[in-house]
Amino acid sequence: MRVYVPGTSRLLRELIDSEELPASPVQPMVAFAVTPGLREYYADDPDEEALEYAAFTEAARASLRLIDADESSWRRRVVISIDVDQACVEIKDDLDHGVVRLGQSVSLASVASVHVDDVEAEDVVAAAAAGSLAAELGDDSAQDAVDDAEGFELSWYAAQEIGPLLDLA
Repeated sequence: MRVYVPGTSRLLRELIDSEELPASPVQPMVAFAVTPGLREYYADDPDEEALEYAAFTEAARASLRLIDADESSWRRRVVISIDVDQACVEIKDDLDHGVVRLGQSVSLASVASVHVDDVEAEDVVAAAAAGSLAAELGDDSAQDAVDDAEGFELSWYAAQEIGPLLDLA
């Protein structure tokens, strides 16, 4: 099952250093995937690629909240695409469409790809991250900032490119 993990540059560094994304039953990893609730929400557009993109977009949006909470990370959204056994995934559509939790660590070998904003997006992403909570609470100008960030496409990197990507910054 393809799962999209919201992240930060610091999480990427931890992934490279430890060769895994940490999670446990006590402290599960929150991620996004095509779930029954997401399928139902997008029932008018059952295209699998569109559903995957919707889950990916939710992970990119969640990355904004993580960036806002971590002053040491880049002001660029990060989404880590991983492939895991569906038995390892707890679907949490009761929290929001497409939310899943992973109760065990995921190895670097499970990473299919990483998606990161380009440097040119940093100022816009910084503003969006700063307003992400306000946007979720209904602030229209903060939502505009989040929408502006979503206007940038994240660049794709293979798992073996994560180290060199981090070294560039």
